[in-house]
Amino acid sequence: MTEAPRESAERSERSLNFIEQIVEDDLASGKHGGRVHTRFPPEPNGYLHIGHAKSICLNFGLADKYGGQTNLRFDDTNPVTEDTEYVESIKADVRWLGFEWENEFYASDYFDQLYEFAEKLIREGLAYVDDSTSEEIAAQKGTPTEPGQESPYRSRTVEENLDLFRRMKAGEFPDGAKVLRARIDMASPNMHFRDPIIYRIKHAHHHRTGDKWCIYPMYDFAHGQSDAIEEITHSLCTLEFIPHRPLYDWFIDKLAIFPSRQYEFARLNLTYTVMSKRKLLQLVNEGHVNGWDDPRMPTISGLRRRGYTPSSVREFCDRIGVAKRENLIDVGLLEFCIREELNKTASRVMAVLDDKPLKVVLTNYPEDKREVLRIENNPEDQSAGEREVPFSREVWIEREDFMENPPKKYFRLFPGGIVRLKGAYIIKCDEVVKNEAGEVTELRCTYIPESRSGSDTSGINVKGTIHWVSVADAVEAEVRLYDRLLTVEDPSAEEGDFKEFINPASLLKVRGLVEPSLRSSVSEKPIQFMRKGYFCIDPDSTAERLVFNRTVTLKDSWAKETKKA
Repeated sequence: MTEAPRESAERSERSLNFIEQIVEDDLASGKHGGRVHTRFPPEPNGYLHIGHAKSICLNFGLADKYGGQTNLRFDDTNPVTEDTEYVESIKADVRWLGFEWENEFYASDYFDQLYEFAEKLIREGLAYVDDSTSEEIAAQKGTPTEPGQESPYRSRTVEENLDLFRRMKAGEFPDGAKVLRARIDMASPNMHFRDPIIYRIKHAHHHRTGDKWCIYPMYDFAHGQSDAIEEITHSLCTLEFIPHRPLYDWFIDKLAIFPSRQYEFARLNLTYTVMSKRKLLQLVNEGHVNGWDDPRMPTISGLRRRGYTPSSVREFCDRIGVAKRENLIDVGLLEFCIREELNKTASRVMAVLDDKPLKVVLTNYPEDKREVLRIENNPEDQSAGEREVPFSREVWIEREDFMENPPKKYFRLFPGGIVRLKGAYIIKCDEVVKNEAGEVTELRCTYIPESRSGSDTSGINVKGTIHWVSVADAVEAEVRLYDRLLTVEDPSAEEGDFKEFINPASLLKVRGLVEPSLRSSVSEKPIQFMRKGYFCIDPDSTAERLVFNRTVTLKDSWAKETKKA
């Protein structure tokens, strides 16, 4: 893991989570020869999201802390939903988070070996070919309070089962005609023990093995055996796999292979979003978002495009910890992590975000005069230096920074009022110019020459400071103001279709007039638009057309709305 030494040191000083305690106990007892070997096993059927980031940080973090190794293993046992595009995106996301895997494996690497494992179970009378339909098998399962019924095909001989399974492999039967089931216990209180399906027929092209196979192992059969083949010491899964663990152990025991062990932790549930791949795919396919990397999506690629950093995501995962019980994490914590980092690292620049900005004309400023002001990039980091910002007789300000009839304690611009232009001069509003419709179109002001920032000798105390952009030098940009995708805190607790709660204001596009220094911002460096929030350049940007994405607001505006409610 590529991680700052201070970050690693701080993490090591914190109390152990329950999985770290298990690992330390295993190391102390000499279990697995004192090795720690984890794996991250995504299915390549979609893009990774913030929940996967938690699992990535846990698996790679454990191996890093205890001098072990982590495999990246793709669970590619369902050719219908999987694609090389997803494989490449997953690898890019893991590396972006700052991790590198020891080995890259695929469940499909083990198809021959898994097939041999299945034949071994058949030969030992522990598996049989079933001709029942999926509906019949579901009915045979019974209920959690009632035992299931044995399949009429359960008594087939070993020889018959081997013959049928080999013919399944040879492609003699259509999809759904037969399955291979483990023979365990149809009366078991654990529903997963009631003769689970371990192989099904699926005539589909596989992204790696092509058309070699037309039968594919089920997750429960491929998972534990893949762990065993790779001699994984600590197989980490989320809590929904607790009922699967006895089956995981049963297969390993009956096959007499390496005794990998499964441990479960709470998955990440985040407010105002959904984490289900199925639901995320709906959002993409139905056009509610603009692809998997839409900055409103909880995908790692979406977070990256929005301007989140690897370190902020790792910090978030570290802060939420590893728990044994499900809980709902406030997305505000994720926003806090990136806000705290960008406050220290982002350069401050000026941008007027307004479709109808106000022009301020400094009537006593010479028409042919042009200054270059030097403004510090980041008051939190003196080493960030300064930049040059042009200043002229006419500047743009945002319409909300002027009010013709202001209330008390309004410290921005109004008729007769004074305000400081950030990094420049104190100005006074002398005249308001309106069009025929009565709209304010221009403010005529005077500036105080001796009030220049850094060398102010005017002695005037000004309470308000506003940002601006020189009219002559302003660069047009599209600014995308992203907000939370859903309007309800816990979509899973709501009745109806989750898409009914899509926030109509989750994306607002506004015109931006920005400093000319941002012409060179076609990079991944974060910036703060003064008084507006933190932004990053979007990949849609070109030299002729800049596009910026809002990463996060300066303050948690949602927290204020919650308090009001």
